[in-house]
Amino acid sequence: MNVGKRAMMAMGLALAVATAQAGVMVTNVVVQQRWPWSGLVDIDYEVLCDNTNSDVYVYPTATDHDTNLSISPRTLTGEGASGPVKAGKRRMTWNITADIPTFNSPSLSITLSAISGAAPYLVVDVSGGTGAAFYPVRYSIEPPCISNNACRTTNLWLRLIQPGTFIMGSPTDELSRDSREIQHQVTLTQPFYISVFEVTQKQWVLVMGSNPAYYVGDTRPVNCVSYNMIRGSVNGSAWPTNNQVDATSFLGKLRARTTLTFDLPTEAQWEYACRAGTSTALNNGMNLTNAASDASMAEVGRYWYNQSDGAGGYSSYTTKVGAYRPNAWGLYDMHGNVLEWCLDWWSTYFSTNALDPLGAAYSDIRVIRDGGLNSATSCRSASRGGGSPSFTGCYGNGFVGFRVVAY
Repeated sequence: MNVGKRAMMAMGLALAVATAQAGVMVTNVVVQQRWPWSGLVDIDYEVLCDNTNSDVYVYPTATDHDTNLSISPRTLTGEGASGPVKAGKRRMTWNITADIPTFNSPSLSITLSAISGAAPYLVVDVSGGTGAAFYPVRYSIEPPCISNNACRTTNLWLRLIQPGTFIMGSPTDELSRDSREIQHQVTLTQPFYISVFEVTQKQWVLVMGSNPAYYVGDTRPVNCVSYNMIRGSVNGSAWPTNNQVDATSFLGKLRARTTLTFDLPTEAQWEYACRAGTSTALNNGMNLTNAASDASMAEVGRYWYNQSDGAGGYSSYTTKVGAYRPNAWGLYDMHGNVLEWCLDWWSTYFSTNALDPLGAAYSDIRVIRDGGLNSATSCRSASRGGGSPSFTGCYGNGFVGFRVVAY
């Protein structure tokens, strides 16, 4: 992946001077306010790339110098606004007053950045709620700003995970290991995007209109949601025969309002993303020394024995997503907070190599991972569970939520 050129210019200037980096660059940037003033700003630019057939992702960022705040434009249309472009002269348009009602031309500058190849982050703006016909989609070089709750509420952030091979399951000497965690090699051949955070209550409400959660908080993970609520109990029950979902389900609505295919992660995708290259019980490179309460677990997620620590602003049960240490791939709460649904029917592991495994052809329970608010051993990367597709886990400490993948 080649990080490309940045071009910055103040509003009202006609040309931006840019500095080139290897492989790809943006040049000849011209920013022009439309007149008579309609709130629209045209951004003309040229992409230069060593490989003219490469996909290039272009990212505008604005800086409000009155407040010294960075602004990610949401209301973009045109070439490069919601997907890649090829080399050549391009134009995108920003409805600037929709994003910045107090827009002040002399105080604003715009930066264009570009990379060749797949973008590391995918961002879906769900702020339009249930009344929106379309959710804007953009790509980002930079990770979410975790100090700003927009990444937990109005924006759904996903991280690109590259294909690879890993050992799924646990070694026989791992503390409290279950016999159903037979180690075997798994190869995932396709890249995918996966949620940086567990889907939050605010995000669920914006898409679905109501909040099913038991312990309420906009930035807490949504819980008390069944597999059927996420995918649907009619078309959504067919996996792995097909990947259809019900139109009234969370994924059905998310698919209809974007151009992307969203789904739950397969169990293999989930563990691969959770481990982020580690082979230890936890994705911080640590093994457990205590099956119930363990300091190594306490640093990576909310679970039964650290719920009074106040992290994320809550001192009981679940807490704000992203309140603990992320894994090496920048994913939060892969251990703890809530249990997470996976796509697969439950199946027994076999000690043979697997290529893009899809789970059993049929069973009576779907896979649940993560460990939620249980003991440390239940939160291990290899720990497995399951439940009926109608199960919500809305009692005790078994609250079930989820994160999504996109293709």
